[in-house]
Amino acid sequence: MLHIPGLYVAESEGRGRGMFTAHEINKGDLIEICPIIRIPDGDLKQIHDTILHDYYFVWSGKDGGACIVLGYGSIYNHSATPNAQFIFDYPNLSMEIECLTTIAPGDEIFIDYAEGGKGEENLWFDPV
Repeated sequence: MLHIPGLYVAESEGRGRGMFTAHEINKGDLIEICPIIRIPDGDLKQIHDTILHDYYFVWSGKDGGACIVLGYGSIYNHSATPNAQFIFDYPNLSMEIECLTTIAPGDEIFIDYAEGGKGEENLWFDPV
């Protein structure tokens, strides 16, 4: 796991824990590179009956399935207007978090779980 200095976990109002920054982050900055654990299609059914259901990402690579994101990757909260985005690096089995807009010190870092608003109504929770 590689990440910029100043990332920290704190309480996010109405969301539990979230990721915050102690330093300004600028558009285009790489915030974190998170390794992933692949979940083959055949194992995905079991995930739905566990707490991991709320933390996995769909793995859109050629083999399909899903993944659990390590590092801080599974702690970033959702927003339909995110200040960061996640990008899968399929060959390296990792996910990158990249800054979309300037993020001020003390601000929470948000990603869009619905990837560009595609299907926010299909989220498994009511967005805050």
